[in-house]
Amino acid sequence: MTSRARTPDPRRPSEADDPWCIDRDLAAELLRPEPWQRLAILGDSVTAGVREPLDGYRDVSFADRLAEALGSTRPGFASINVATPQLTVAEIREQQLPRAMAFAPDAVLVSAGGNDAFHRFDAEQLRSRLAGLLRPLAGSGTVVLTVGLFDLARSGLVPAEHADAMARRFDELDRLTASVTRSLGGIHVDTHHHPLAADPGLYSSDGVHANARGHAVAFASIVQAIIGADVGRRTRS
Repeated sequence: MTSRARTPDPRRPSEADDPWCIDRDLAAELLRPEPWQRLAILGDSVTAGVREPLDGYRDVSFADRLAEALGSTRPGFASINVATPQLTVAEIREQQLPRAMAFAPDAVLVSAGGNDAFHRFDAEQLRSRLAGLLRPLAGSGTVVLTVGLFDLARSGLVPAEHADAMARRFDELDRLTASVTRSLGGIHVDTHHHPLAADPGLYSSDGVHANARGHAVAFASIVQAIIGADVGRRTRS
């Protein structure tokens, strides 16, 4: 996403001149028309905000950036983040869905399935589990936002003997997540196919999680996806 005409400064890379990021005030203004007053955040380490700081970038997760942007323009806004690292989809549903439903959100941000996809999985079973997590939220009138994962398997950070199989599993996870989300009228943020998805510069030194730049890039994609969905709705109406 290019939020405004900017050219990266190779001498001092920073969020302010990164063409794949978005200014926080601009993001808030672009999201201002959304009717959401209560945001719940569910999932694993991705939405929990596990990351590594990076000079020149705000050390704020994409989930917190979204809550910040929404909260800055609407009095009375409230959010909760119940995401917990290392959980599978089934565990997220069991441990987090009741708390999220009790909060009565009008929008939810979810990242789930990454821990399932690190191992072999049955596609139909995972689809069913994703639906079991997302359907109750959508059924309550909540707008469901799901976030894909960057393409770690093709980043060069995964040993070659594991990379191909891992890439296939995570491609399938993204396909399933997008399909279930859209079937429920939600918005899937396709960071898995982002132009920088396989850029090793988006990852922390643990070789798994995004760094502060990765979170900044993901947030810009979230804003773009929401705006794009709104344009699509206006076009169809």
